[in-house]
Amino acid sequence: MSIKPPQPAPSWNHRPDEIGTLIKDLLEKDRSLMDKIAALPAAECNFKSLALSEAETDFDAVAEPLSFYQNVSADKALRDASNEAEVLVRDYGVESSMRIDVYQAKVAAEKNIKESGQWDKLSAEEKRLVERMILDGTRSGLALPEEKRNQLTALKKELSQLCLEFSKNFNEEDQRITFTAKQLEGVPKDVISGYTKRTEGSEEVYDATYKTPDIFPIFKFSKDPETRRKAFEGYESRLEVNVPLLSKALGIRRQLASILGYETWSVADYVTEVKMIKNGKSVIDFLDDLEEKLRPVGIKDRDALLALKKKEHEELGLPFDGEFYIWDYRYYDRKFIESSLDLDDMVVKEYFPVTVVVPTILEIYQNLLGVRFEEINGTTWHPEVQQFSVWGKDSKDESGFIGYCYLDLYPRSGKYSHAAVWPLLPGYDRPDGKRSYPIAAMVANLAKPTLDKPALMRHDDVVTFFHEMGHVFHGLLSHTKFSRFHGTSVARDFVEAPSQMLENWCWEPKVLEKMSSHFETKKPLSPELISKLVKSRYVNVGLFYLRQVFFAKFDIQVHTSSEDQDYTALWNSLRESISLVKSGKPAPGQGTFGHITGGYDAGYYGYTYSLVFAADMYATVFKADPLDSSRGKRYREKILVPGGSREELDSLKDFLGREPNSKAFLNELFGSQQSASL
Repeated sequence: MSIKPPQPAPSWNHRPDEIGTLIKDLLEKDRSLMDKIAALPAAECNFKSLALSEAETDFDAVAEPLSFYQNVSADKALRDASNEAEVLVRDYGVESSMRIDVYQAKVAAEKNIKESGQWDKLSAEEKRLVERMILDGTRSGLALPEEKRNQLTALKKELSQLCLEFSKNFNEEDQRITFTAKQLEGVPKDVISGYTKRTEGSEEVYDATYKTPDIFPIFKFSKDPETRRKAFEGYESRLEVNVPLLSKALGIRRQLASILGYETWSVADYVTEVKMIKNGKSVIDFLDDLEEKLRPVGIKDRDALLALKKKEHEELGLPFDGEFYIWDYRYYDRKFIESSLDLDDMVVKEYFPVTVVVPTILEIYQNLLGVRFEEINGTTWHPEVQQFSVWGKDSKDESGFIGYCYLDLYPRSGKYSHAAVWPLLPGYDRPDGKRSYPIAAMVANLAKPTLDKPALMRHDDVVTFFHEMGHVFHGLLSHTKFSRFHGTSVARDFVEAPSQMLENWCWEPKVLEKMSSHFETKKPLSPELISKLVKSRYVNVGLFYLRQVFFAKFDIQVHTSSEDQDYTALWNSLRESISLVKSGKPAPGQGTFGHITGGYDAGYYGYTYSLVFAADMYATVFKADPLDSSRGKRYREKILVPGGSREELDSLKDFLGREPNSKAFLNELFGSQQSASL
């Protein structure tokens, strides 16, 4: 018998016309609460009277789910209403963060707490909340004169709208690129069968979208370099509409930094002062050092792929100009793995049907972290979405309830086009002493079933799914007093580390055997195939990570430059010099770089920086027995439960039993070269 959760699941049946009203009511309610706090006499300001944590929590509980519709709803009117609601929420957020009267109440509260001796009675998390509230105000510029504060408010609102528009263009992009059957030679038939087929003149043609399941197989499999070039240049240019938005956003960030007294948006440390790395110079040093170590490895990788290209061009009678182009990378990376390891990506894919992989990954996580998933049939935003209630493994009553999880796995028009997790509601202690439970939604774009095959996942997709589920569990299993510190509310250059660590499971032989089942024979991957797959992990690792360094360096350069520049030229020239690939026609790829307007400004380095911690955690604790539930319990208690309620370095030291170091990461990348370059 299933237990009734102590908190009902939210309903997802909002109409477009309701959303604006709900948001306006919410803003009004919050504004009047802030007015009350601001009106308190200084002597009456204390931890309890401000109740700012509750206000923030109550606000997000309404606003977050309503803003989420723009990423997932099949109804354009609902997506638009959700986007418009977020415009209001962001504007209000800027306004609210710039209220000097509320800030003064916070400052008075801190003073009173310390002078009354109450400070010593606060828990570490309560002290952290007070400190962060004051820091919010100083970082917002509330110590500045009124004229400058007004300037900041106007600029922040404009920046917020630009970032929202950038993101909306991303979700709404729905272009097609057209090829003939001959141009698509080499692309797997089951992929082509998913394209829209039509007649153009006397010829049959195929329309592919720029969504990952459609376009990536062209990059990886099309024999015709012209097809790959056309596909790549179309893909890079698909969001040219975002180019002026990004230029404008970067200009506003420079103005903001200048008003706040920082030399630039990043090097003068505005963005990084609240991250683990602490300052912009350390970011640049980290990336320079990594590039220097990777470059000789990358050159060796590129030369091997170029030799493969030369050989194939000679065999096919194609001209060879001695260059290795960006649209050659995925194609020859695959060919190299196939020829050096005799490993075919499309054969491996047959062992990963979605209907087997998803439940198995959930089972692995459930056993590792001591939880239980129960599928339920509540309302969702789309019929394909799965909904689960999540419980402690041995729960007998409602006290074992953990939260809710949603899986939205397949592409559709207007939906967010990559893979990501939305922590829709955080967990926290309510003022009445009861618990409010978290909700997390994972959004992905896996390939759908075809006429003759079920929905299958490439091994890359399996890794991505495992990674994103790591974020889901960070959101579900964190247990903090305040919502502000819940789950993934950690430093941006640490937030990826837990999920990156969990990717390692997808390269462990016994895990691969457990989650594979050929869609026809039902047999798992053979030991021989598993061995080849594991060896493929670090093939061309130099080129792979140089690509990450390129993204991070573009991000840090545009946020440390003091003036506007031609960002298309910078994007293409940096890629050529760092990634070691030729670009061909300069395409405005920066218009597709969603991270830069989505919260990772001057922060993309964090994806690689956090790998240092991920590798250390895995090698130190899990490598010896990755499926051991006692190790999983240690990870849950030391890394997931605290969320952002303490310094990330303290959580790492608690988990590792020592200070973290980069030995495991460097060994992963460079110690594996001999075995990887077969």
